[in-house]
Amino acid sequence: MKSLVDLWTVMANELAVTCRTSAARDINTVSRRFEHEGVSFLTITLPSFGKSLEQALSVGQVRDCHFPGFRKRGGTPAFLRGFLSLVFDQQSGCLLDEPSTDAIYAVRQLTLMCGKMLEPCSDARVRAAADEYVEIEKHLRSAVLSETLHEQGASLRRTALLLFGDVLARMDELAAEADWHPRHGPGATADRLRGNAKFDQVEWPTRLDEWFPVGDFLLPNWRFRSNLKRVKMLDPGAERPVRVTFVPKTALTPRVIAIEPTCMQYAQQAVMRALVPALEADPLVGPLIGFSDQTPNQRLAQIGSAYGGLATLDLSAASDRVSVQHVVELFRPYRNFLNAVLACRSTKADVPGHGVIPLAKFASMGSALCFPVEAMVFLTVAVHGIAEARGVPVTRKLLKQLAGSARVYGDDIVVPTHSAMNVVGALESSGFKVNASKSFWTGMFRESCGREYYAGTDVSIVRVRRPLSFRRSDASSVASAVSLRNQLYQAGLWRSAAWMDSRIVKRLGAFPPVHPSSPSLGRHSVLVDRFPVQRLCAHLQRPLVKAWVMASSPPPSPVSGMGALVKCLTKPGDEPFADVRHLTHYGRPESARIKLRWVSVS
Repeated sequence: MKSLVDLWTVMANELAVTCRTSAARDINTVSRRFEHEGVSFLTITLPSFGKSLEQALSVGQVRDCHFPGFRKRGGTPAFLRGFLSLVFDQQSGCLLDEPSTDAIYAVRQLTLMCGKMLEPCSDARVRAAADEYVEIEKHLRSAVLSETLHEQGASLRRTALLLFGDVLARMDELAAEADWHPRHGPGATADRLRGNAKFDQVEWPTRLDEWFPVGDFLLPNWRFRSNLKRVKMLDPGAERPVRVTFVPKTALTPRVIAIEPTCMQYAQQAVMRALVPALEADPLVGPLIGFSDQTPNQRLAQIGSAYGGLATLDLSAASDRVSVQHVVELFRPYRNFLNAVLACRSTKADVPGHGVIPLAKFASMGSALCFPVEAMVFLTVAVHGIAEARGVPVTRKLLKQLAGSARVYGDDIVVPTHSAMNVVGALESSGFKVNASKSFWTGMFRESCGREYYAGTDVSIVRVRRPLSFRRSDASSVASAVSLRNQLYQAGLWRSAAWMDSRIVKRLGAFPPVHPSSPSLGRHSVLVDRFPVQRLCAHLQRPLVKAWVMASSPPPSPVSGMGALVKCLTKPGDEPFADVRHLTHYGRPESARIKLRWVSVS
């Protein structure tokens, strides 16, 4: 981890030159505190400093609650004072009339760059996440929330009818005819089937069979009906629960993932394949919701930071707070689709330390329907709040007017600033929790879908995702280090990129300049005319260089004759499988390695 402090030192000096200040004392502070506090200073303490900066920018002043754990001198912290003096008045702590966006970017880069390293959390934090998961379940079952949702039901249904009526009517017809096109997701499943083994699944819940007939989903055609004898039909009490697990997110909290059974994921993917394209293509709701492209939300966040007319909201544990009652209220007029969605929803979860518990939430992350359904719920509540703020009913005219000023991507919500407080109130009265530290409607700072802006200027940062490692045996870490180097270069942090170059070359040897489109682990460069050409491809006459590349192979995963036919018949698109061995080797690679090869420069 000492290499992270070395990188921080180089970066601090580089940014200090850009901002015409000095970082000498800051470097000493980081070295001293890292020695005493360890890596948590970089992954927890410094990110807390960066979040305080964002809140101070939002309210226009450094307050006593900001920058905990750091000594203040006058109105601002002593740490990074050279940069902060270009943003806030040193005595009063008030925001300057023309704060330096370079200094804002510098402080964010130096404090937040290690905040989302993919390192496992401590056991205590994992246990706390499991406890919170269970506590949210209790909240969703509370009588107060149930009564509130029941009272809001009629107005939310009316809003949802105007927003999604055309789309849900088509989904209702598909559900009535069971005209779905299923597919398997690439991830893990609760029954631990991987790769091609998913096409030979032998479990199917009886309540799923009513809306997703087992013969239509597991058989290539009905001439194979004798194979249904090996399928075990599960009564509701015998269904397999989702397997709750925790994966790295930040050093403070892990990300909660609920791994679905293969049969449920298969049906959920079928619904998602129909629902998501229909929502994005709909002329009325399409401009207000997104699933595949984050740039509209990012563009609105930039506009909001420049002119102040748009607010960005973020929710805490968003997917876990969407109850099944929310979904029932929204989809109630479309009984066929509602029943199909509920049929492919898991009703139990196996939570570490708590055993198997019944679920009041609709679905956690891990369900194929979690993301689209939560976005529909959040958009419905947000539009309801906007109409309430304007004192008008929800109409198609209002929805058309909101295009370009309101949009939802998952739990990233953009709404007009004058409606922000009403939207927050509507969300919280519906049982959701607005993340105050990541929601902005005052000041000139905005954040949405991974991009941050101040006064219209992009102040997004480069993040360190893994501890710096340059050992050839650790292919994933090498690839992460090369990616970090190239992101630093593209961000204009060229001295920091050069420091990374020296470390990578020392360990890998070959690290040639290449175009960003090259498949190699090379260093990106804007000097396109200076790529070294070591030889020409004998067949295509294109320039080649010798460089390291990532290499991985799908694990062995043979599939039966019937399963192979199901796989081929359910494949989306008309193109053949890219890998001719897909019936014998399939799934996510279990390991990766790097190899030295001749590769294209671009």
